[in-house]
Amino acid sequence: MEPQLLQDWMGTQRWFAGKGRQWHVAGVEQLAELRGGPAPVRLLVVRADYDDGSTEAYQLAVSMRPEPNDALGHVLIGEVDEDGTRYFVYDGFHDKEATALLLRGLKEGGTVGGVEFHPLSGGEGVPETASSNVLSGEQSNTSLVFGGTAIYKAFRKLAPGLNPDIEIHEALLEVGAEEIARPLAHVTGRWEQAPGEVVEGNLGMMQEFLSGASLGWDAAQVSVRDLFAEGDLHADEVGGDFASESFRLGEATARVHLALAEALGTTTLSGDALRTLATAMQHRLEAAAADVPALEAHVESLSKKYDALAERDEPVVVQRIHGDYHLGQVMRTAYGWKLLDFEGEPAKPLAERRLPDSVIRDVAGMLRSFDYAARFQLMDRARDGQLEYRADEWAERNRSAFCDGYAAAGGRDPRDDGDLICAYEADKAVYELIYEARNRPGWVRIPLGAIERLSEAEHA
Repeated sequence: MEPQLLQDWMGTQRWFAGKGRQWHVAGVEQLAELRGGPAPVRLLVVRADYDDGSTEAYQLAVSMRPEPNDALGHVLIGEVDEDGTRYFVYDGFHDKEATALLLRGLKEGGTVGGVEFHPLSGGEGVPETASSNVLSGEQSNTSLVFGGTAIYKAFRKLAPGLNPDIEIHEALLEVGAEEIARPLAHVTGRWEQAPGEVVEGNLGMMQEFLSGASLGWDAAQVSVRDLFAEGDLHADEVGGDFASESFRLGEATARVHLALAEALGTTTLSGDALRTLATAMQHRLEAAAADVPALEAHVESLSKKYDALAERDEPVVVQRIHGDYHLGQVMRTAYGWKLLDFEGEPAKPLAERRLPDSVIRDVAGMLRSFDYAARFQLMDRARDGQLEYRADEWAERNRSAFCDGYAAAGGRDPRDDGDLICAYEADKAVYELIYEARNRPGWVRIPLGAIERLSEAEHA
């Protein structure tokens, strides 16, 4: 496959993380060729080398068709000549005939070239045959829904080692956790990370598709919209009050944390380890203040929060957590809340995403998400003191309900760890501030408002 052809196409894809940097395709490796349909499907690993010396590996599935296919015109990669035959090359994850071959491997298992298919429970739950549809809107991966019963996530940016989304889902399955979509299969590949260096990592995973479920963010937005539509009712008086759902989400979160502790164990941080954690937070704060002058007024007070964490006498219990937890990572089903996507923060290296951390990081992430959900619909409006008051009320009501639910199921109220939750929430808000300043300057007031509130908190 011609490197320039793939480079031109990859640079336009949402999942490609190297936009804005100088790079080139340094290698194209074929892991496997799946046959049985009208055209072969090749699973490739493309190595992207950057001018700064870093390297990334990306997964491509390409279907090689001897004739053009109008239905796939929107995912045409290009045309190539091989052995006297002209091929039209398409993104195979969008080719239903190509994904049928992928589905067969997920169902039957086995090895093809450098790719191994691992169905769980003998392939139970993996459809025999089903047409696939690609979900839109994903940033870092490509997900295919098969027949409305199973979903396959193809990891685009690859890393050697066990992907935490697979590891955690299968660990939770082993201990009987009910707050997840059941994992059904995963795929492993071996590729050359550098000349002479062969590594192994995960290419994708399949799990139960939660048909008819509502994304937590969408459900929260309906509640906020109902509140804003009322003239003078409080958050607890509106028919769309979300607090009971937030309570149940807190319960589900605590149960998953307990299950992860059972499945993968716990350890503790104290002394130097806590100081290292606090120092990392302090460095992020100082870097953010250099970029966002409005943060400077709060650096001293937030630094005291981090100092309190560094000087904490009581060890902090750490374990495997979700790592990127917010209302977009949970779904409300007829059977309760389900947690999604345990891959962790995509920008972090895989090894870092697999490190144990405090469950309070997940709690803080969800508390910040409630804050965003309350204010999202105000961003395109003129300032309105009454609506902002109602947004504050909604956020605090649901943050409190979430913590109440977490305490009820987890046996400990996260608010009892005041210094810890304050430090983690501040760290998250600082991260949000930098993101908004660089991408949506008009939204800076959301994390900045949280930072102001946290600066005044009496935890430190």
